[in-house]
Amino acid sequence: MWYIRGVTLGDAVEIFPGISMNPDVRFGKPCITGTRMDVATIVGLIAAGETVETVVDEYQLSPEQVRSALSYAAHVAAHLPPAVRQAS
Repeated sequence: MWYIRGVTLGDAVEIFPGISMNPDVRFGKPCITGTRMDVATIVGLIAAGETVETVVDEYQLSPEQVRSALSYAAHVAAHLPPAVRQAS
């Protein structure tokens, strides 16, 4: 087993309220805690026009879980560095 700052790799780590990462689940992608549903899939479904209600019904999630995924995606997008042009 590998250890990083007291965390055993292979264990789920909550990185945002309701969102966790586990290297053994979905290739380590951020997922809804306790599920194998990754955030990118949820965001993609909503972006493609699915309603929250449809995602909840089709994937056995709660509305709060879907909101957690959207909140996490917004948090990540807000904290990415701005795109800058390379100096010539």
